[in-house]
Amino acid sequence: MTTQLREIAFDTETTGLNWSGEDRIIEVGAVELINHVATGRTFHQRINPRRKVSEKTIEITGITDEMLVDMPFFEDACIVDALLEFIDESPIVAHNASFDRGFLNAELVRCGRPEIIVDRWVDTLDIAKKRYPGAPASLDALCKRFNIGLEARTLHGALLDSQLLAEVYLELRGGRARSFDFNDGFGDGNKARFSTARQRPEPLVSLVTKEEAERHSAFLEELGEDSIWAKLRA
Repeated sequence: MTTQLREIAFDTETTGLNWSGEDRIIEVGAVELINHVATGRTFHQRINPRRKVSEKTIEITGITDEMLVDMPFFEDACIVDALLEFIDESPIVAHNASFDRGFLNAELVRCGRPEIIVDRWVDTLDIAKKRYPGAPASLDALCKRFNIGLEARTLHGALLDSQLLAEVYLELRGGRARSFDFNDGFGDGNKARFSTARQRPEPLVSLVTKEEAERHSAFLEELGEDSIWAKLRA
């Protein structure tokens, strides 16, 4: 049986850019991937950060203080416990992963939870820079490169961005065709299964005339016994 690879495409929106200071997470979005393909299972929650949202964040996300005042705090079970349960032990895929990792780990430390180690994070920004050196590597730029629709993305949002990230990550890993599982339940899952075409009950009548066949045979005789055609006919 083929082992399935489970990963989580992950994104955060935050009050600002300084995870080591006073800035906090205001929204998390996560998408479950199996063998690099989104399954449809997601996690999404807005969070009360206990501080003001910066004007720049409001401009980018459209999320205001008023929209967060009645949201749960990160340490509430419906956030931290539910999120960690959703992520489980899976690798976490993020674009510019050090940013999301810094914010998530800072929130976990405040809750007395262990940080998620660096080795569990997959950074699509690093992958894109290595694959397309010198080319724009923002999430928007990669969506355009792979013809992934951005029509719904008038503002940044953690769930939408993690869904776009899931599609980008699949393309960076080789596209949907590469993710196909050849194990269909028959035989060795490491080998593709091939079928043999059925033979016709009666062969088709040759369309080559007798004169054409005789001219072809004469031509082969002129080539001599050492020709490749003579060896194939033997």
